[in-house]
Amino acid sequence: MSFTSIPVLDLSLAKDPATKLAFLADLRHALMEVGFLYLQNVGISQEVFDQVIREGKGFFDIPKEEKLKIEMKNAPSFLGYSRLSAEITAGAIDHREQIDLSTEHPVPEPGAPLHYNLLAPNQWPPPNVLPSFRQVFTDYMKKMGEISVYFTSLIAEAIELPANAFDKYFDKDQQHKLKIVKYPDVGTLGKEGKEGNQGVGPHKDSMLSSYLLQASHHRGLQVQNMFGQWIDCPPIPGTLVVAIGQGLEALTQGVCVSTTHRVLSPAAGEGARFSIPFFQGVRGDTTFDDLEKVGVGQVPEHVKEQRRRVLKASGGQRLDDVEFTFRSGGVATTLGEATLRNRVKSHPDVGERWYPEILRSLREEQSRAAAGSRNSTVGGGAAMVPEGKTVEAH
Repeated sequence: MSFTSIPVLDLSLAKDPATKLAFLADLRHALMEVGFLYLQNVGISQEVFDQVIREGKGFFDIPKEEKLKIEMKNAPSFLGYSRLSAEITAGAIDHREQIDLSTEHPVPEPGAPLHYNLLAPNQWPPPNVLPSFRQVFTDYMKKMGEISVYFTSLIAEAIELPANAFDKYFDKDQQHKLKIVKYPDVGTLGKEGKEGNQGVGPHKDSMLSSYLLQASHHRGLQVQNMFGQWIDCPPIPGTLVVAIGQGLEALTQGVCVSTTHRVLSPAAGEGARFSIPFFQGVRGDTTFDDLEKVGVGQVPEHVKEQRRRVLKASGGQRLDDVEFTFRSGGVATTLGEATLRNRVKSHPDVGERWYPEILRSLREEQSRAAAGSRNSTVGGGAAMVPEGKTVEAH
């Protein structure tokens, strides 16, 4: 049977030798059978969560002209403000407004690889408008970075790898990312609301893991099980929702599953949904050659056999609407290069200003894929399935 609910794990149990083994067993179940979980008692007080939520929501109340001063297209880093319905997922418009932040880095040196542009200072709202915003989110991202690296060590232990198995993929000053997202209810979207209720289209996260703080009472996040059913992931106070990324699935030889998920916009009259997802970063210079030929070592055979039994019990195959995007054999040879191309695909307005050659290359790829799909359909064969896109949103 495939999952019908999302498990809840208590991180404090991992820090007690008397309960750690039971925690790791529950974690292995969540990794193999669901790819999603709630995490409670993570080491952040409810007071801090409330402050993060308050400051996050407050950003959307500042004047429009202040938001546009820090618009994403103003910088090549893909950090900053995105207007409503400015991003595309699974070929459709996402009805959300957001600001992208990251753990800060200086502007890269001249001549650095192009993907180093992703490592940059944030575009912050001015302190006279939101006096506490910068400090609150700087502190939160630092704490979440520590939690994510610790939790990744527990993932390694849960599948019987060394606790430090993934450390090679983290820089000393590793960049992590965070979004603050507002999903308006469809009643406020006007004409756009009539075109659908896609807050974020079906997708998988790209790297290792992400940690979502659901910042309002709304449902909307849904996870797809092996039978293709959409399972609600409603807010639970005091928890973070952890999603396993495609990179982790690949590195663990398919043992840890990355699960397709989506966000539906709130119904008319329900008000806006808010969310604050944190995305654990991975060293951008990591090569596909390393990921495929070296990785983190072999997961023990009996652990892989356990995953095969899970798959068999659910019919022997997975039903996923979204394929892997980051893979060798394409133009990109490193995760940083692939991430940059994905960002250009998601934000063509930024691509037009800062990366016109990459955008042109992507559009040519899409044209060839569309032509191939038409040709295969006309010839009587099965149409090609367009490659899915990993995005960063919940």
